[in-house]
Amino acid sequence: MAERKTSQAETELIQRAHNVLPGGSLGNIGRDIVIAEGKEGRVRDVSGNEYVDFLLGSGPMLIGHAHPEVNEAVRKQLEKGTTFFANNDQAIMLAEELVNAVACADKVRFTSSGTEATFYALRTARAYRQRDRILKFEGGYHGMHDYALMSMSPVNPHDFPRPTPDSAGIPRAIEDEVLIAPFNDVEMATAIIEQHHDELGAVIVEPFQRLLPPKPGFLQGLRDVTAQYGIPLIFDEVVTGFRFAYGGAQEFYGVKPDMCSLGKVIAGGFPLAAVAGNEELMNHFDASSGEPGGFLPQIGTLSGNPVAAAAGLKTLEILRREGTYQRIFGTGLRLKEELQRMLNEAEIPSSVVGEAPLFDVFFTDGEITDYRSTLHADKQMLGRFNELLLAQGVLKGDTKFYVSLAHSAADVQYTLDAFASAIEELKS
Repeated sequence: MAERKTSQAETELIQRAHNVLPGGSLGNIGRDIVIAEGKEGRVRDVSGNEYVDFLLGSGPMLIGHAHPEVNEAVRKQLEKGTTFFANNDQAIMLAEELVNAVACADKVRFTSSGTEATFYALRTARAYRQRDRILKFEGGYHGMHDYALMSMSPVNPHDFPRPTPDSAGIPRAIEDEVLIAPFNDVEMATAIIEQHHDELGAVIVEPFQRLLPPKPGFLQGLRDVTAQYGIPLIFDEVVTGFRFAYGGAQEFYGVKPDMCSLGKVIAGGFPLAAVAGNEELMNHFDASSGEPGGFLPQIGTLSGNPVAAAAGLKTLEILRREGTYQRIFGTGLRLKEELQRMLNEAEIPSSVVGEAPLFDVFFTDGEITDYRSTLHADKQMLGRFNELLLAQGVLKGDTKFYVSLAHSAADVQYTLDAFASAIEELKS
């Protein structure tokens, strides 16, 4: 494998980025790399280096980059107009498809980002319950709004259920409105909900939290206790929606929430997300419904953008084709199993965690079940592993391998060779 090179052109662009962007980045990944193009399961940087891409734009490109059918659908819509701030046929048809696919979805309201989707899901639940507090799970990622940035990645976490702010600038009052529970501990989560049930407007959870699969019975336990007290249960499916199954994690794990947030895959690489839920909750978006708790206004210049909706419709059509999910899961399972086997043979303490379409390695000999158990993993070792892979032409985020339909047998073999080389370096 050729070592990564950096051209003068890329060096100059990196310097220009540092001149005008805080930290020299868009705020997503911090590596000094400038991507120029993507095709199928690979991307190429400005210097001409090619990478097998497991970043996938942080997940949206489930069917690969620059899919010709998606590009054609987008081109057709571009000729008709790019945005209208009004109902359009593409958005209506995409909403119909989401309702048909997702178990909890009677109706849909579009936003432009996953952060907006979870924000509005929480606001809707609070309007319905007429209660202010929410419960979320330590380590759960729900975007960048104030509620979401409570105990997302605390360095020194408080005792449960007290939250820890993860960002400067969050009003102190928010701390009183959020309760925190440990993921995969149904007994403690149930106890907190039972103690505070009359204060809670919602419980929000990633059904697959970052990289952590739910233990058997955990999601159903949340469903049972929230249903008992009439508390809306929100699944944040921005990541898992249409990735683990066509009906998302609620299909994959067999538990139906009251509401969910969707994003990434549903827009085929364009900025579009959605709130979906049962009719009683979603009617709060309808000024004419007279729903108890009042009307919930939601206005967005690009919400339901027709170009994004066209890309999403074509992406979902491709995902419905026979054998799609078998291929994605087959690719991911081979990568997962081979990575764990190589690490075991090298006698490097590690645990490859996740589901086949989305996983990563934790360098630890302990069990990984919740956020606090991840703190015992060797992050420096993971960082070195990531850099070794990057140098050999495999791109991923700081955490997560996103697997795509477009990753070919050649991409998989290339990646396995990179794993072997990187692990050999880690041993030295």
